[in-house]
Amino acid sequence: MTFLGALGGYYLKKAASQRIGLHVPFLAFFAAGGLLYGVSAVLNIIVLQQLPYTVVFPLTSITYIWTFLLSSILLKETITRKKIAGVLFIIIGSIFLVL
Repeated sequence: MTFLGALGGYYLKKAASQRIGLHVPFLAFFAAGGLLYGVSAVLNIIVLQQLPYTVVFPLTSITYIWTFLLSSILLKETITRKKIAGVLFIIIGSIFLVL
């Protein structure tokens, strides 16, 4: 669920780097990003039916971890110590939520 949201964000970023209009690269990236975001949202709703909101919603912060990985691998963005520390805090916080 969180991976799909992060991947959707990646494709929307790719769409934003294109010239906006009715041409294949923009439409393909925009459609892929929107579809992945939509599927992620539906899965989130399904999970919310089963688990408490106070657990599910904060765990969506895991999307930031996937975004961090995708942007560093696919977009060649810089990984800094502050970013790594932030990801570690998200992981620690997520562990505390589910214990």
